[in-house]
Amino acid sequence: MPEQRSQSFLRGAAILAATGVFVKIVGAIYKIPIFRVMGDEGTGYFQATYNVYALILAISTVGIPVAMSRLVSSSLAQGKNSLAKRYFSVAMPAFVIIGIVVMTAMFIFAGELAELVNSSLATFGIRVLSPAVFFVCVIAVFRGYAQGFQDMVPTAASQIVEVIVKALFGIVIAFMLVRIGFDAQYVSAGAITGVTIGLGLCIPLMMWFKRRLERKVSMEISPDRSESADVSDLPSRRSVLFQIMKVSIPITLSASFMSLMVFVDMGVVLGRLQSALMLTEQEAVAQYGVFTKGLSIYNLPPSLIVPVAISIIPAIAGALARKDKKEANLIVQSSVKLTNLIAMPACAGIIVLAGPILQALYYDPRQSPETVATMTTILVILGAASYFVCFQHLTIAILQANGFERVPLITFPIGAAAKITLSYVLVGNPDVGIIGSPIGTLTCFAIIVVLNVIFITVKIKERIGFIGGFIKPLGCALIMAAIAFLTYEGAGWLGSGFIGSGNLAVVVYLALAMLVGVLVYITLIIITRAITKEDLSHVPKGEKLAKILRVR
Repeated sequence: MPEQRSQSFLRGAAILAATGVFVKIVGAIYKIPIFRVMGDEGTGYFQATYNVYALILAISTVGIPVAMSRLVSSSLAQGKNSLAKRYFSVAMPAFVIIGIVVMTAMFIFAGELAELVNSSLATFGIRVLSPAVFFVCVIAVFRGYAQGFQDMVPTAASQIVEVIVKALFGIVIAFMLVRIGFDAQYVSAGAITGVTIGLGLCIPLMMWFKRRLERKVSMEISPDRSESADVSDLPSRRSVLFQIMKVSIPITLSASFMSLMVFVDMGVVLGRLQSALMLTEQEAVAQYGVFTKGLSIYNLPPSLIVPVAISIIPAIAGALARKDKKEANLIVQSSVKLTNLIAMPACAGIIVLAGPILQALYYDPRQSPETVATMTTILVILGAASYFVCFQHLTIAILQANGFERVPLITFPIGAAAKITLSYVLVGNPDVGIIGSPIGTLTCFAIIVVLNVIFITVKIKERIGFIGGFIKPLGCALIMAAIAFLTYEGAGWLGSGFIGSGNLAVVVYLALAMLVGVLVYITLIIITRAITKEDLSHVPKGEKLAKILRVR
């Protein structure tokens, strides 16, 4: 049974990790033509709109998937299948009402929200996104319910549908609006319309997955654990709602702190660019658009770690419900190692290849050399920050799964205060400008990670092997980054006489450097036994993969 549960955890992590890669690749492809056609100003409005939406979304929905997955997983581990279903039947109507209220408020007060971040022209985009909040409230309940069964397929499928529809509709609408001659703020609103459409289409899909899941579970229930045995013991609907809110509200508050930080920081950055550096609103938004292009790449490594974090919450909660602390600790150690093996090479690659990555994805002949240099510096700093974001996701998941979901309510505000303070001071300095914002981001997440690790060490009695999961992945990642950088430089020097140094040539050299880097990294983690046959034995088809890679 422990082996099966471990496989279930790793399978779930693998499904969501693969989905995360796909979603981010499609998202990057979606943003490349859109950011190019909108320019820096339109990109700035796009990000301003999305940051407002993200804050409202965090306040209304972020805690529910985690709360549902944890409560459902615990009830199933104790054989209380009917209680698991009651969690859903109580949560759904409650969050439908919340979604309607928040959607209405977002639509009515869109102008005031845009003014708060010193970007008044983002009003139209905020109104376009308001229905998306309602859709996510509904989808979040479905996703959390399925994750409680350690079934990550519904979450993955809905994410894929959402991103494909978002990309198709967003690109088409944005190009149509540009052709007609609309201004940047309307083009950015059109580009983001696909988010609302994609989420709306996910709801019938999630309904189908829920029916399929419950049919499967009812078939697997043995006679001695039939639903009739625990129906009479079910708590009242009010009590169930209280349980859901008790778990979800601290998580929502901690997540809201982060979204609130981004919201406030954006207002501070745009305000300081206008008040201290004397830029117009359009010029300030364009500067923020430059920063946004770096953010789209910096978010890639964390997208690979979020699935690991989501998967370990029900896995650890289930183990603790069975009073199996040894299994819970093994899952934590496995996730620490997996996080470093994924995040370290990804972040190191971003740092050493920042310039080529930006040129390959967002080349714009309208940009000055100074703007290109600024973008590169921003991405280098964000590449370092991205690692701390990855590990922050993991540490929060460990705390939440162990019942310490209130800890981020302490660590997040401390990190946020550091970021906003640095943004105010540095962005207002003419010698630093917009580069001050990523410096604040790096400082913020480094502080949060350090504080979270301290809390984990103090609060969780079982010793967690953090150090052992760092040394080998770090060494392999540094060597890989150096070789990837030298490969890119060498390819550029050798290939300049054949394919030149234009945008297409940069894409070719970058692809070669990345390919060599991946091959070198895989070789290194096998040679150094950073990954072992025992590790792969828990992964579906892992023994076959270990044989192919000759892992011992």
